[in-house]
Amino acid sequence: MEALAASAFVFYLLLIVVIGVVSAKLCTRSLSEFFLGGRRMKEWVVALSAVVSGRSAWLVLGMSGMAYTIGLSAVWAVVGYIVVELFMFMFVGKRLRRFTETSESITLPDFFEARFKDSAHILRIVSVVIIVIFMVAYVSAQFNAGGKAISASFGLSTTQGLWLTAMIVLAYTMLGGFVAVSITDVVQAAFMILGLVILPVVAVLNFGALAQVLEAVRLQGAHLVNPWAIGLGGAIGFLGIGLGSPGNPHILVRYMSVDSAQGLRKAALIGTVWNVVMAWGAVLVGLVGRAYFPLKSQLPAGDTERLFPYMASQHLHPILFGFAVAAVFAAIMSTADSQLLVAASGITRDIYQKLFRRGEAVSEKRMVFLSRLIIIILVFVAMGLGAAAKDLVFWLVLFAWGGLGASFGPAIILSLFWKRTTKWGILAGLISGTLVTIVWKSTPFLKQRMYELIPAFLISAMLVIVVSLLTRAPEGAEKELAEITPKYKFRKRP
Repeated sequence: MEALAASAFVFYLLLIVVIGVVSAKLCTRSLSEFFLGGRRMKEWVVALSAVVSGRSAWLVLGMSGMAYTIGLSAVWAVVGYIVVELFMFMFVGKRLRRFTETSESITLPDFFEARFKDSAHILRIVSVVIIVIFMVAYVSAQFNAGGKAISASFGLSTTQGLWLTAMIVLAYTMLGGFVAVSITDVVQAAFMILGLVILPVVAVLNFGALAQVLEAVRLQGAHLVNPWAIGLGGAIGFLGIGLGSPGNPHILVRYMSVDSAQGLRKAALIGTVWNVVMAWGAVLVGLVGRAYFPLKSQLPAGDTERLFPYMASQHLHPILFGFAVAAVFAAIMSTADSQLLVAASGITRDIYQKLFRRGEAVSEKRMVFLSRLIIIILVFVAMGLGAAAKDLVFWLVLFAWGGLGASFGPAIILSLFWKRTTKWGILAGLISGTLVTIVWKSTPFLKQRMYELIPAFLISAMLVIVVSLLTRAPEGAEKELAEITPKYKFRKRP
């Protein structure tokens, strides 16, 4: 049985590596192709890649573990980002796609510099520092999750699992760049749906019926089947997780890569359906797991984040079990690869090419080579942090997600929708979002009362507005925003 499961898992890994090798030969001739796929990605690829790269191990391992712990109230943690990302596809994505193509911006720091005519490169430098700090923390959480999944599934140590995860991600990301990452995201979306639909359905049927599952959970505590058990404040706190979506660069670059801004409307439908199915699957795994294993001590190492692979080993055929473990890896790798690309682009494009070699001709081949070298370095740094991490994946991911969301979210939205936004306002928002996130997370009194993203996002947005009003308005902003604003046509009534 273990051989069949391992064979299915190895098949998945080989498929991912092959995609990386093929993509390396076809689509890495320029920096734009390496980091944005040459802006030729189809809407369905962008939709799946955006939602899958945004979910990570936080959904498959962390969310199922959270639903096991607090019950149906965990659903509030997914509602927020589903709604916000629908808004992002429909409105923010279109404007960002149009502006970045017109200004030939490949990265978010490129966008800020072009939008605010920042010849001093202040926004570029600050943006890159923030991206690298939080992205490396984010990737380390993914590697940590990979170690847990391998340990719970195949009996290897957590450290061995971490190494395996990191090396596979390194292989295809370094070789194939954005195209490889996007194509593998589509494959990984299929594996995630496979795991998050088949596993809970089979587990429920083996138990009897969904009503019996909910009754078994209710007998352990009525609060576990009450979505309002965490109170209005708790629900709002979980909904606040959605505020991270507008500021996470690995999601935003997906909108920049689509072949046409008009295609994002179709992508919105595809992405939202996928988000809903994956989210409910993760919550249901947690609830069914609670019905089967009332005591946390019944789980491997007493760790709720090992529930998903443990449930899969108990209820699925060995081949499907191997694919279910692949679903965990799909969640991990679809996020880690995207974040590595964003962090690498910040160092090679925004620091090396635009600052250190400004005005000099640097070949595309050399830039791609340096990008691959930076990816290798970032992987090993993230591995070290992942091995040393003590927090649960759920909370480690939320810290990095919150830091990026609070720093870049208000800045991106206001840059695209408010003509009065200034360079100094954006700088204030970037710095305050980062500092408030770190200080709030580091202060036990504050951390216990509210998720750090919410106050950090609000303070960042407030400072962008206040500082912008206190500083000189940028020239030409009204015309630039008018050019990227979608023109809506309304049918006249007969």
